[in-house]
Amino acid sequence: MISFLEDGNVNMKSIEIVDIVDISLLQKFQDNFAVGMNCASVTVDRNGIPITRPSCYTKFCDEFVHKSKIGDERCAISHNHMGEQAARTGRPFIGPCHAGLIDFAAPIIINNELIGTVLGGQVLTEKPNEENIRKTAIEIETSEAGLVQAANKVNITNKKSISAAAEVLFIVVNTLAENGFARIELEVLAKRLANKFIEISSTLEELATSAQSITGQQHDLNEEISQVEKLTEEINGVLKSITEIASYTKILGFNASIESARVGEAGRGFEVVAREIQNLSESSAKTANYIMQLTDKIKASIKETVNHSQITLHTTEEQSGAMEEVSAAIQESVHLADQLNGLMKSIK
Repeated sequence: MISFLEDGNVNMKSIEIVDIVDISLLQKFQDNFAVGMNCASVTVDRNGIPITRPSCYTKFCDEFVHKSKIGDERCAISHNHMGEQAARTGRPFIGPCHAGLIDFAAPIIINNELIGTVLGGQVLTEKPNEENIRKTAIEIETSEAGLVQAANKVNITNKKSISAAAEVLFIVVNTLAENGFARIELEVLAKRLANKFIEISSTLEELATSAQSITGQQHDLNEEISQVEKLTEEINGVLKSITEIASYTKILGFNASIESARVGEAGRGFEVVAREIQNLSESSAKTANYIMQLTDKIKASIKETVNHSQITLHTTEEQSGAMEEVSAAIQESVHLADQLNGLMKSIK
């Protein structure tokens, strides 16, 4: 079963042929190949266990060698040896089996990892040596005559044809495996891509929410600033009223001074009060004017703040809109990644 490393990549040690190759398709190809090339073939996994049915096995092997316990064990050892040689070179290996027939092993390699071997052969390049066949029969405890008769029916072909057959098998089966593994990698990448997009989308949603909150707060701030501006206007109105009252008071004090001077000694005390009223009115007027100057400065500052605030508000609104657009694009990318993953599954 396929497993994954911490970095999200496929653990090549866990890959088996059955994970990436359609075995029914492999079986069909193997059967047709064996018939077309007039040789036997079988595919084994990385542990040497067959994952396909034997194709076109000879009577020599099927009814005699493999029916013998010793012969079957020798075949397993021979197959392992050939598989090791093929894995070491990364190319098909051709050589004699323990019983004297010519076999070949085509390694199935993905990312420098041997995941299986296609075994083929059970042919000869010349007429069988009867003496050697009888010796083999004795060693594996099977019928000498039967094994000799079966050996004489084994297909005889030249080394060039055997080499070509091994090469064709190597190329086709490895192409099937590579395509299957590429599909697995695409599925993994599609899932990782979708997950990353989901993470980005989630982050953007948070930012968009935050931006909307900032926009709302900015609107509130602008409203508060407007209220302050209105209050400043009201203060100025009150100050103008104070200035007018101070002016009237000053006139009243001036008139009181004239009147006290007219009545003479009797109005001397009233004159002191009138003078203080005049002084107070002048002081009130100066204070009111000073405050009005300050409020004018405040109004100017508020106006500048409102301008900056409007610019900030416009910027945050643009940012919020942009993040919403990006979030929508990310969501669309997630959908596309899901579609890609679905397509990968549909072509299994």
